[in-house]
Amino acid sequence: MKVLEGELAGVLLLEPQPVRDERGWFSRTFDADDVRAAGLDPAAFVQDSQSRSRRGVVRGLHARRDGGEGKLVRCSAGRVWDVALDLRPWSPTFLRHQELLLDDESLVSVYLPAGLAHGFQALTPVADVCYRIDRRYEPGHDVTVRWDDPDVALRWPLPASSISERDAAAPPLAQVLPLLAEWFPEPVVVRTAS
Repeated sequence: MKVLEGELAGVLLLEPQPVRDERGWFSRTFDADDVRAAGLDPAAFVQDSQSRSRRGVVRGLHARRDGGEGKLVRCSAGRVWDVALDLRPWSPTFLRHQELLLDDESLVSVYLPAGLAHGFQALTPVADVCYRIDRRYEPGHDVTVRWDDPDVALRWPLPASSISERDAAAPPLAQVLPLLAEWFPEPVVVRTAS
């Protein structure tokens, strides 16, 4: 598995090497040794989730206000336009976003560190997205940033065919900006004497 840096600080792209033949393909989608070599603790992932969406559905931009959660995201069936927005005030990529295609052909997974808002749009009749998450779900900590906020300027490939009520009512980025330092404090670096 190849590991590449993403456009945002701390984002990693994990590119597997599927074996293809006339029957189709076989691939490892997660390998603890490869994840560990990339600097992540594979034991930190405590929950797997999956969603299914129809073509044009937009989900997001979702985050947590209690420091966030790291996610390993992949599209197991179909194709999605995946987006992430850096909400960490201390990050060198603060308020920048990344957009990329995830699909069931390349099998690329993207690791999104805590403090990023995440969303995607389904591009195929059916698209399944799988998440490996490093914190248990806490609905009281959910935060949503408006998916079509002009200040964020995401480029969704299709008109949105369906949005949840929660996502449609999400505030724009400008409304959550004053809260970001509280939600995503700068990590404390512990230095040891040498």
